[in-house]
Amino acid sequence: MNFVEELKWRGMIHDIMPGTEEQLEKEMTTAYVGIDPTADSLHIGHLVGVMMLRHFQAAGHKPIVLLGGATGMIGDPSMKSQERNLLDEETLRHNQKCLKEQLSRFLDFETGKENRALMVNNYDWMKDFTFLEFIRDVGKHITVNYMMAKDSVKKRLGSESREGLSFTEFTYQLVQGYDFLHLYQAHGCKLQMGGSDQWGNITTGTELIRRKTGGEAFALTCPLITKADGGKFGKTESGNVWLDPERTSPYAFYQFWLNTSDADAEKYIKIFTLIPRDEIEALIKEHNEAPHQRKLQKRLAETVTRLVHGDEALQMAIDASQILFGKNVTDILRKLDERTLLSVFEGVPTFNINRKELDAGIGIIDLVAEKTEVLPSKGEARRTIKGGGLGLNKEKVTTEELIVKTTDLLNDKYLLIQKGKKNYFLIIAE
Repeated sequence: MNFVEELKWRGMIHDIMPGTEEQLEKEMTTAYVGIDPTADSLHIGHLVGVMMLRHFQAAGHKPIVLLGGATGMIGDPSMKSQERNLLDEETLRHNQKCLKEQLSRFLDFETGKENRALMVNNYDWMKDFTFLEFIRDVGKHITVNYMMAKDSVKKRLGSESREGLSFTEFTYQLVQGYDFLHLYQAHGCKLQMGGSDQWGNITTGTELIRRKTGGEAFALTCPLITKADGGKFGKTESGNVWLDPERTSPYAFYQFWLNTSDADAEKYIKIFTLIPRDEIEALIKEHNEAPHQRKLQKRLAETVTRLVHGDEALQMAIDASQILFGKNVTDILRKLDERTLLSVFEGVPTFNINRKELDAGIGIIDLVAEKTEVLPSKGEARRTIKGGGLGLNKEKVTTEELIVKTTDLLNDKYLLIQKGKKNYFLIIAE
């Protein structure tokens, strides 16, 4: 596999330094991507860099994941970040362990192969580096003129920014450049990859390597992922879409990809999956012939969810997706774990009742009109049941004599009431 060609057709190359492709064709090459370890989970914004490393390893090269334990506390001007707090060592190591576990679904860290992946943390070599040592050993090799010429710096110094640029942020490119130099010297790393906003920082590293060692290093960036409507990729009303199932349930993760627009699905399926070119092109053609079937979105959602969460979680996400619109789904509803159930019905009105009352049983009319406010009156409740418009746990209520008991609870805690086709209510028994 030709790594550069693979990334080109997938739309994953924004800038590439001359000579990069020749270097990759010449020998097995080591490359790195930096990840901020300020959380103990990746979110889908990290996946572009991770997929670049995945393709890189598949092409026979050696990937390095660099966790920015040191750089993570400095505001990167190209990201317009606020100043960050230094993590304590214990938190940093915890995050590192969690991130490696997630990355292991994408990269091979374990086998004895020469190109097995490596994870490093720049905190390990920066924590004992004194300021005087840094300005002597690194600072003297890069001129202020060179640093000022970077677009990320010019934007913050120009009219586009009211806040200016702190000295800490100004030196960010030197610190990141030193990471590249360290990996070049310690691991023979000759390529750094990242988002297009990182081009200035990455090329500072290649320049530092050239000036300090006389060696040659390379840079490759991918476009920043955007949505067709101009919205920010990977953000929902509830925040980031995380890879950790405790932060974003597999159902919500699956739904994120399933709900992408046609234009975005066509772009994302190339970037976030390993599906081969001929299969993707055939899928796009098939989708365009019957867009209403959303075949592209379904394949995208299934593939990415399986890659991140595995087959079992994917199946639960697919099953959960049928609940709102499917028929005969009561059995599926009863099998859902609590997290998925709450994800499916996130935002619906909730009511609390005393669990002990269910031990004796509550009449359905009393439940929806007196114990809760699902319906405004008992008369309205009777009319709704008579018209076939009331459901309990996705089963139609056919008699106003129905007694609801603890055995009806989902996850031994919830009752799902449905009024009409689209109105849902969760009753929580505590």
